Amino acid sequence: MISLFFVTHWGLSVLMQSLFLHRYAAHQMYTMGPRTERAMHLLTLVAQGSSYLEPRTYALLHREHHAFADTEKDPHSPAIHRNPFRMMLETARRYSDYFSGRKLPEARFLGRYPEWPFIDRTFNKWPVRIGCGALYTLFYWRFATRRWQFLALPIHFVMGPLHGAIVNWCGHRYGYRNFSTRDLSRNSLPVDAVCMGELFQNNHHARPANPNFAARRFEFDPTWWVMKQLARMRLIRITHAPAAPADRAQAQPFPREGWRARMP
Repeated sequence: MISLFFVTHWGLSVLMQSLFLHRYAAHQMYTMGPRTERAMHLLTLVAQGSSYLEPRTYALLHREHHAFADTEKDPHSPAIHRNPFRMMLETARRYSDYFSGRKLPEARFLGRYPEWPFIDRTFNKWPVRIGCGALYTLFYWRFATRRWQFLALPIHFVMGPLHGAIVNWCGHRYGYRNFSTRDLSRNSLPVDAVCMGELFQNNHHARPANPNFAARRFEFDPTWWVMKQLARMRLIRITHAPAAPADRAQAQPFPREGWRARMP
């Protein structure tokens, strides 16, 4: 039971982070009606629970990441930080600044992201986060059959930021490159098995408007497959057709001028 709960929570959390926060909130790779958007917003909230990330702030940080990838202005780059924990702390600090309004990003990063103030403010409060964590703890208390299973419990508490840390740390340090970009992005294919296509970072940085993060025939992007099914059900409308499989000779550098340069 504990293994099933952990795998389900991990899978739903990383899927909604990729599908809703990344590809919709940050990049607007598809459109949908207001009711479907609200449903996806709530599903993201349920999936992430105690580690819920506000779509607006997530989008701002991610757009900065594209514009300033692997420079000192990048909110999460392993080229700047010596270890993933320092990188996560810097990301958390900037997230808090933007969420609270203590600081604002450049104007070019603003707009075109889903907002639901009541939900986002409520579930970014510490009492609510702690309450969600308590529910995970009660589940483990009821169904755990071995003491060592409780070692997985803290992962539930920080699952959303943990996914981001894995993607940004591994995706800019380990793996192969299909494209010659101006950043250090890489495709971490073995690790991507648990990240729903998010670790095709080199492909994504080279073609940030492409809804399919896989760029070669042997690569597979699970979130893109989910997007196609939702489009067939007419729940979403994909705004850009995916690019054809590429070879390395087609590589183009990603301009640092900003996320809008290559976005819909």
